[in-house]
Amino acid sequence: MVRMATHVITGAGSGIGAAVARRLHARGDDLVLHARDAGRAKELAAEFPGARTLVGDLAEPDRLSWAFSHQTLPDRVDSLLHIAGVIDLGRVGDLTPKTWRHQLDVNLISPAELTRHFLPQLRLAQGHVVFVNSGSGLRAGHEWSAYAASKHGLKALADALRHEEHENGVRVTSVYPGRTASPMQVKVHQQEGKEYDPAQWIDPESVATTIVMALDLPRDAEVNDLTVRPGR
Repeated sequence: MVRMATHVITGAGSGIGAAVARRLHARGDDLVLHARDAGRAKELAAEFPGARTLVGDLAEPDRLSWAFSHQTLPDRVDSLLHIAGVIDLGRVGDLTPKTWRHQLDVNLISPAELTRHFLPQLRLAQGHVVFVNSGSGLRAGHEWSAYAASKHGLKALADALRHEEHENGVRVTSVYPGRTASPMQVKVHQQEGKEYDPAQWIDPESVATTIVMALDLPRDAEVNDLTVRPGR
C-alpha cells in the first residue's frame, strides 16, 4: 500500500493556506490543519473531510507546548507549511509594543515553536518545511516596519534551519509572494485607505501551485527561495 504524505498546515482557513489545503486534500494526502481554537477546528474539519486538526493560538507561542501536550500529534510529518500570518500597518512613531509583539508572535516566534515541535517527525520522514513569507521579508516600506521585521526574521529562521537540518535530509523553502487576493489584502487596503480590486493581485491558487511544485520536486533538487510577483 502506498503511504500518503502527511502535511501540517497553518492558515488553511483562507487565502493561500486554503488553496494549498484544497490541492493536497483533493489528491488524497493526509492533512493536519492548525486552528486557533476549537470552533475554528470544527469549521476546518467540516471543510476538509478526513483531515485532522491541531488547536493552539499562534498569538500565544508560550502556550503552544502545553496545548499540544493535550493532543495527539502525527508520528511523522512530510511537510510543515507555515502559511498563517497577521498584519498591522503603522508608522514606527505610532506602533505600540503590543502591536509589535502580536506580529512577531504570530509571524515569527510561533513558526519557530511549531518547527521545534515537529522536527523529530520531519527528520524521520526527511520532510520539508515551507515558510510562506512575503515581499516584505526582503524589503520594508513606509508603515510596514513591524510586519516586515517579523518577515525578515522568518527569512533568518528559514536560512538557519536549512543549514542545521540539511544533514538530516530536511528541505527548507521560503516563498515570497507579492500582494495576493486574500482577506489579509482586504485588511491592508483598508489600513492604507485604498479601494480593493482582487483582479489586480495574485490569485492564491497561483501561489499554491508554486508551493506544491516545491513539495513535489524530486529529492535530487531543492527550492530554497522562491519569489512570486503579480503578473499584471
